[in-house]
Amino acid sequence: MERVELDGFPAPLAWEVDPVAWSAEDSALAVEAGAETDLFVDPGGGPEKLEAPRLLAEVEGDYTLSARVTVGFRSDFDAGVLVLWSHERSWAKLCFEVSPQREPMVVSVVTKGVSDDCNSFVVDGDAVRLRIARLGPAFAFHASTDGTRWRLVRHFALDDATPRVGFLAQSPRGRGCSVRFDEIALKPGRLADLRSGA
Repeated sequence: MERVELDGFPAPLAWEVDPVAWSAEDSALAVEAGAETDLFVDPGGGPEKLEAPRLLAEVEGDYTLSARVTVGFRSDFDAGVLVLWSHERSWAKLCFEVSPQREPMVVSVVTKGVSDDCNSFVVDGDAVRLRIARLGPAFAFHASTDGTRWRLVRHFALDDATPRVGFLAQSPRGRGCSVRFDEIALKPGRLADLRSGA
C-alpha cells in the first residue's frame, strides 16, 4: 500500500481502497472517487457497498481530527467524508453530502453490522469543516460552517475502540466526485466538552 504524508497529520496514512486519482500537498489532500462508489451496509437488506476510496491511519489515544471539506457536487449523495474504520461491518463516517433535493448537508452514518443514516443540517455553500474526536472508548462527530463554533452531530461508540481514522470520497449514484480536504489538523488530547461549541 502506498504511504501518504500530510502536514498536520503526524501519522502514516495508506490507501485501504484506491481512488481514481489523488494528490497531496502540505496539509491538503485531493481525492477523485470513481463512479458508483459508496460505503454503506443497507439496513433494509440491499447490497452492501464498500468500494469508496479511503485513506486511513492508526492513531493512538484521544485526539481530534478536523478538516475543511470542499466537494464538487454532481450527483445525489456525492460526498467528502471523515471516516473511522475497523472492518467491513464496524465503521462510521461524517459526510458533507448533497441530497436528492440538491441541498449540501452534514450527514452521519454509524455501522454496527448494518448502517444507519442521519441527516443533520443544510450547509449554504460547497465547503464545511468536519471534526472527529476520540474520547476513550467513544467518539464524537462535529461540524462547523465558520471554523469557530462546532455543532455536535452525534456521540457514539463502535465495537472496536481503536479504529483507523482518515478520509474518504464517494459518488454512489454518479460518475465520480472530486473532494478536497485542507486545513487538516490531527491533535492529541481529549475534547473537554462535547456540547460547548468549542
